[in-house]
Amino acid sequence: MKLYAPSYYPAFKCIADKCKHSCCIGWEIDIDPDTLNHYETMTHPYGEIICTSIDYEGDPHFRLTPGERCPHLKENGLCEIILRAGESCLCEICKEHPRFYHETSRGMEVGLGMACEEACRLILTSGDYASFIPLSLDGEEDPQVCFDTLPHRERLYKLLSEKSPFAERLEEIQSLYCVTPKLLSDPEWRTLLGNLEYLDDTHKELFSCYSSGAFPTDEQALERVLAYLIFRHLTPAEDFEDLKASLGFCLFCTQLLCSMIAAHPGHSTADLARILSEELEYSTDNTDTIRSVFF
Repeated sequence: MKLYAPSYYPAFKCIADKCKHSCCIGWEIDIDPDTLNHYETMTHPYGEIICTSIDYEGDPHFRLTPGERCPHLKENGLCEIILRAGESCLCEICKEHPRFYHETSRGMEVGLGMACEEACRLILTSGDYASFIPLSLDGEEDPQVCFDTLPHRERLYKLLSEKSPFAERLEEIQSLYCVTPKLLSDPEWRTLLGNLEYLDDTHKELFSCYSSGAFPTDEQALERVLAYLIFRHLTPAEDFEDLKASLGFCLFCTQLLCSMIAAHPGHSTADLARILSEELEYSTDNTDTIRSVFF
């Protein structure tokens, strides 16, 4: 099976203690069955410490410490499990984050989620978003997908890369697929955003500025963010209606980011994009709530 990734993917490396927004803080870290079995049978001295940090209520997960920190996150931002027992002892979610995978007609694709600070930096600074490179090839057959989204993605990327003003490119995409965030009024969207679940309640205020008329000057960053959203959310669509709902989600998130950039000049575009991603993309409930508007 072929595995493809955006051209910027090989440049990614976790920046660990240099990260200002650690994925080891604020998230419940589930432990997959294979890793759980490994922890429970470890002979390494740190294995007992790991086992005492596991909460078995519901799906096994690490019991967070005050400040919602992983119990194995040191004050200097490094992981005690890696330092004591090696990176191979990490559970699956810690090894894979912020990667995501989906099947396409040509093989598997892997990407980097924008909620990660370093991944967001790469997404916003890499212009060749339409270029994908092969990473590996194994003996498995390529997946058989029922609906091929790649021609739609290529069409959207072609429209997105045009030199016209960003607002005009958005209008052209919306017209081509008959999908627009203007299905709801600005007050209706602000009400919907206010009723979502938030990891950080202060972000609710950041989102309350939604405006369909906001278009800041940072068009290059907006283009790259929309390209990333299309890659992540539109590619795995199962049929045309699903594709339209996914595109609606992408267009809404882009317009929300436009609004946030215009309303909060004290925040960097990268930080606002990261916050949007962690609150909307990384919550299945929030994503589904927004997507439902476009069905």
